[in-house]
Amino acid sequence: MNFPLSIESINLTKRFGDFTAVDSISFQVKKGEIFGFLGANGAGKTTAMRMLSGLSKPTSGSAVVAGYNLEFQSEKIKQNIGYMSQKFSLYEDLKVKENIRFYGGIYGLTDQQIKEKSEFMLHQLNLGGSANTMVRSLPLGWRQKLAFSVAMLHDPSVIFLDEPTGGVDPVTRREFWQLIYSAADRGTTVFVTTHYMDEAEYCDRVSIMVDGRIEALDTPVNLVNTYKVKTMADVFVKLARKATRGE
Repeated sequence: MNFPLSIESINLTKRFGDFTAVDSISFQVKKGEIFGFLGANGAGKTTAMRMLSGLSKPTSGSAVVAGYNLEFQSEKIKQNIGYMSQKFSLYEDLKVKENIRFYGGIYGLTDQQIKEKSEFMLHQLNLGGSANTMVRSLPLGWRQKLAFSVAMLHDPSVIFLDEPTGGVDPVTRREFWQLIYSAADRGTTVFVTTHYMDEAEYCDRVSIMVDGRIEALDTPVNLVNTYKVKTMADVFVKLARKATRGE
């Protein structure tokens, strides 16, 4: 590939006893790409994401993320990525500004950097008047957008998003994706799982996992053409039917 890579996975595998959750997956993601990582429940996508983000150790295989080797430099990977889980990741019993200050400290930002980034973030999200609001009081969509922005606070080169728009309304989902586009335009690589197939069509490329393996990987347009269907939802259904396991 003739472009800088942000992620390279080579035969990455994760076993739990006799069960192979992720089965020798290999792929590459370029800098600034929005990479969709899809699969039905139990396909192994969250396990794979946890390995790539340094949160879970592979059974075998290797990966390089944000320029660091997963086997030897997992702490460096954690320092240079953002991560937003499918469960809300901020502290609901803290105020908005307290969450920003707390995570800014974890990311090693100075007080001045936290102040500047906090002001910019709250202005960008139109939350300037809510800095002293308890996070639990915000609507779900606003909480999710805030969580994404906090995960981007330290300007990571890669951000992992695990079903970030689950449960929010369609308008808020579109607004959330505008934040994703802006991050990618700035050069951040976005690695995202979603169960909304319309969102899969927003990605530059899409991988679909079935039973722990990557069954397909291409642009949404090429996948639709390859499988001779009309939408990414049709592609997903066609491939998901091959699955023999579930959660």
